[in-house]
Amino acid sequence: MPTNIPTDRSSLSLSPARSTTQLDSAILTTPFTSRARAEEVIEGVDLTCRRAVVTGGASGIGAETVRALAATGVEVTIATRRPESADPLVREMAAVRSAGRVGAAALDLSDPASVDAFVRAWAGPLDILVANAGIMALPTRTLTPGGWEMQLATNHLGHFALATGLHAALRASGSARVVVVSSGAHRSAPFDFEDPHFERRPYDAWAAYGQSKSAGVLFTVGARRWAADRITVNALNPGYILTRLQRHLDDDTMRAFGVMDGEGNLKPPPFYKTPAQGAATSVLLAASPLLDGITGRYFEDNQEARVVQGDEDRAGGVAAHALDPEAADRLWEYATAVNRTA
Repeated sequence: MPTNIPTDRSSLSLSPARSTTQLDSAILTTPFTSRARAEEVIEGVDLTCRRAVVTGGASGIGAETVRALAATGVEVTIATRRPESADPLVREMAAVRSAGRVGAAALDLSDPASVDAFVRAWAGPLDILVANAGIMALPTRTLTPGGWEMQLATNHLGHFALATGLHAALRASGSARVVVVSSGAHRSAPFDFEDPHFERRPYDAWAAYGQSKSAGVLFTVGARRWAADRITVNALNPGYILTRLQRHLDDDTMRAFGVMDGEGNLKPPPFYKTPAQGAATSVLLAASPLLDGITGRYFEDNQEARVVQGDEDRAGGVAAHALDPEAADRLWEYATAVNRTA
């Protein structure tokens, strides 16, 4: 775990966070296309002496997020269940001249004790937190030892505990950013406050995944309470990318998605992105000057997404249910209470 505290923080933006949401704000656009790569969206930006945590940063779009941030001088901690899995990336970035230091630390988001240990070990300000780790479509209902549905525990409750636990470090930055990697799947599943862990309703892998991703977007809205601390929090849909996220999907499902042929070979369609392209929106929200002071928004393809009502039959967009301030505050209270009793 990196513990050195940067001394030169003069280049940090101190623009105050504007705690508006997409329901009452103009849509923000950027010059970057959906095919822009992570390194492109912050080309020329110097983030030396900044510090970041990227959960799930050892592979997939998390690894590309680490590469892009470190290349600008950011000191990055890869937070992962198996720190040794990050060794190749740590060695790779150590060989890159002028790259920020990259290290790894243990973090199991489904285990409150692990989250607490990570938070307690952190020292000094934190400028960027990328909540990137996630699991998708577990075929059977799986619970943590504390009785939480595993997708909700990993994708939201663990990240919520991590972010709130690191709040003081984020505040100390003077201009911190939290980035939540969500999914278009959020559109089909609002957060179910009556039965979030599928104790009474039939378990559905995709409903559980979608609910956890709606929760992540609601977190960005609830985090408007951090605006006075100069902490911005935004969410994103990275798009379609083949990564380890699909590891729980069987071959029939992969074929139905059109990414596997009859012989079992992976063949992503043209609209799929590479991991470097999928990480671009994460990096844009984490480090681009274009996002100074912007909070409580949802982005896709490097642009702010439009609001849609429910599961409309059109591609893209952020569901209105994920931007509801009342639901966001209710979820904040729920997650706080759940983590307090963990």
